[in-house]
Amino acid sequence: MSEKRRILLKLSGEGLAGESGFGIHPDTIQAIAQEIREVHGIVSQIGIVIGGGNVIRGIAASARGMDRGTADYMGMMASVINALALQDSLENVGLHTRVLSALEIKEVAEPYIRRRAVRHLEKDRVVIFAAGTGNPYFSTDTAAALRAAEIHAEVILKATKVDGVYDADPLTEPNAKRFDQLRYDEAIRQDLRFMDQTAIALCRENHLPIVVFDMSVPGNIVRVVSGEKVGTRVE
Repeated sequence: MSEKRRILLKLSGEGLAGESGFGIHPDTIQAIAQEIREVHGIVSQIGIVIGGGNVIRGIAASARGMDRGTADYMGMMASVINALALQDSLENVGLHTRVLSALEIKEVAEPYIRRRAVRHLEKDRVVIFAAGTGNPYFSTDTAAALRAAEIHAEVILKATKVDGVYDADPLTEPNAKRFDQLRYDEAIRQDLRFMDQTAIALCRENHLPIVVFDMSVPGNIVRVVSGEKVGTRVE
């Protein structure tokens, strides 16, 4: 029997691409959907914020000369594509799902309205929040912190490609130190880049714990929601 708990899962767009690094890999997204179904058996109320980095990253595009606002809006629309793909995969494994978009695209998604989102969650539907905050210059990390606060989630689960928060990039620094636990202030002071500082500050102000973990390890989401010590907990 699932518990009436509410979590916010932050997925990167890159996580849907599998080994290719671009686009949507069908086996990868199906594996994610299967794991979310397992989590739904433990925690019945799941919100998901998904990025669009497997299609375009706004900040990277702007660094190469594109207008930042334009690039960010393209990234938001890419996240809508990912949300629809994830919705399809989740419904294929038997979960009732709704996509709520911060940009109005009424033909494919409901507009984001906080009370509507909460009502869907109360009916045990998986709610996918697409298009970030609907504003340029804000990351999907900030969107995750904002939506988690708005729906009163108990925790943000941030899925990444590494097994927690390090004091340097573990992919380039072999001696990087991993943290089991962190305080918000430490993360901000040390400028640790697992989330942008706006998102961390928003979590601090709303007393929202963050668990950063490796999504590529099968079963990790289930372990986190079951209370196992996985990754790094920031609170």
